[in-house]
Parts: sequence; structure tokens; C-alpha cells
Amino acid sequence: MSNNFLTTLFDFFLPRFCPSCEQKLLVKEISICNSCINSINIASQKLIDLEFKKKFLEKGLVNAFTTPFIFEKEKELQSIIHSIKYSNKFSVGIKLGEIVADKCREKIKSWNIDLITPVPLHSLKKVNRGYNQSYYIAKGLGKYLNIRVSRKLLKRVKFTQTQTTLTLAERQVNVENAFKIRKKGVAKGKNILLVDDVITTGATSNECAKVLLESGAKRIYACSSAIAQ
Repeated sequence: MSNNFLTTLFDFFLPRFCPSCEQKLLVKEISICNSCINSINIASQKLIDLEFKKKFLEKGLVNAFTTPFIFEKEKELQSIIHSIKYSNKFSVGIKLGEIVADKCREKIKSWNIDLITPVPLHSLKKVNRGYNQSYYIAKGLGKYLNIRVSRKLLKRVKFTQTQTTLTLAERQVNVENAFKIRKKGVAKGKNILLVDDVITTGATSNECAKVLLESGAKRIYACSSAIAQ
């Protein structure tokens, strides 16, 4: 019995819908419809290089950064990310991670990554939400690239307000000393890829990178499903 037949059968009783356009998914579509994926604005290498200079270069903590998409409010990617964050759509997070890995695989492979880790949530926020959406994106990315993913490398020890309405300076203060290493020695000598759902100012990634480097990590790289300008 083929997988397509089983999917068709399951879809008849429990149809699957795209989290963005809410249209019924085709048999070969997994979690997100191809139309919505293809509608997301692509981040050019020129833009990525510019954003790296703005967000990471001066701090000197993150060696390189990549992302496939540009985040736009009220568009497809925001709906997809919101479905992961607020509607328990774990499979959507994994699929998004696989898409990121597929589009960024050559760049990430050139970094010789030893370990992938998601930017952690504070325990109170995780209890409230029940999970860390960035972990599922990291899980899909690691699965696609065959790189180990650890969500026990970093711990968020400072409960921070949402970054959405803060300026760059306020974001930096907000996340200062917000992270700690869970277990000393795990990061030592490793090239680590930090994964977040969306990177806006880079303040959170820079703070995570600082802690990882202090614990002996060799190099830190950053990746997200999108960049917000």
C-alpha cells in the first residue's frame, strides 16, 4: 500500500489544511502548501550580507548568518510562524526547518557545524506555551542536514518582556545576562548553529553567542526562518 494512498485515505477522514491560506493540502504537500511557500519573499545574499553587518559584525560574536526569507507582517510566513507558536503545529515547525535547510544547505555545510541549538524560552513562558517553537524549526533543520540538535545546551534564566515593541538598545538591555550554559564542557571546541524563528535586531542571538563562546565554543553561527528589517 503506497504512502500516497494512505495519505489520500487519511485526508478523506481528517483533511489537512495549510496554516497560511487555510486551503486543503494536496496529497504530496506536507504541512504547508507549495503556493504559500513560493509566495514568501526571498532574502537575497546582498541583503543577508547587509543585515549581518548591521546585526552581528560589530559585536564579533556570531561568525556568519543565513536565512532564506524576509519576514513581512500579515503575510504567509507570519501566519505559518504563528501556527507553530500558538496553535501547536509542531509538524509545520519541522517542515519549515526542512525548507530552511534545503535553501541554505550549501552555506550551512560550509560552516562544518557540530551541533544545532535553538534559542531557548524562559521556563515560565515555556510552561505557558507548552513548548519552544524554535526547537521544532531546529529539529527539521537538523533532520534534513543530519546534524545533532540539542535543546539542553542553553538555559534562559532571565524572564524578559517581549521584544516586539523595543528599540535596539532596549532589546540589548532586555536580554543582557538572560542565558546560561546548562552543562559546562558540552560546547567546548564545537562549531554551533543557533536557530531562531525570526531574527530582528540580533540582540538575542548575540547574547546566546557570548555565553557559548565563554563556555569554550569554537565558532557560533546563526540561522533563522526569516530576517525582519
